Amino acid sequence: MTLDRTGLEGIRILRVSVRDHWKLFLVEGIALVILGFLAVAVPPLASLAVEIVIGWIFLISGLVGLFTTFMMRSLPGFWWSLLSALLAIGAGVVLLAWPLTGILSLTLVLIVFFVIEGIASIMYALEHRSGLTGRWGWMLVSGIVDLILAAIIIAGLPASAAWALGIIVGVNMLLGGFSLVAMALHARPSEPAAAGSA
Repeated sequence: MTLDRTGLEGIRILRVSVRDHWKLFLVEGIALVILGFLAVAVPPLASLAVEIVIGWIFLISGLVGLFTTFMMRSLPGFWWSLLSALLAIGAGVVLLAWPLTGILSLTLVLIVFFVIEGIASIMYALEHRSGLTGRWGWMLVSGIVDLILAAIIIAGLPASAAWALGIIVGVNMLLGGFSLVAMALHARPSEPAAAGSA
């Protein structure tokens, strides 16, 4: 009986913690949605511009993710979230440091990114599921879509490198952003009941 009460108390504390940090989830989600829309607009640009823009997108989204991860370090999934943020920063640095390495090498970097990001998102979602924090299903779908996108790129190589990069990165960020926004809106505290109206 004591174990049951302890478990319920842990879940209650977890819910309160997520509710207290819902604005950080929302900020990260909105940033990813905006960056995702920017990435979808990238395909008409030259290959070099694609690499530079995507590099900055990864770097900025990774830095935002790193900031929000450390602000919410007591929540479940910290290490998976940290891995995801560091991976995005690393991918951004590689793309900005060596922009002339070619579109195929960018495609290979994206394949690695989507595979690891997909696994990290799925594990993050499962940890939130065990904590009953709500809307974890969106994060799970985002992780599965990441793995599917990696498979699509691999199956279409080398032709897929020319047309898919901006769109796939944009879809990935949009899904991740929308999932974080959904989690944040679900976790936000409800408004206190209005006092008696005059």
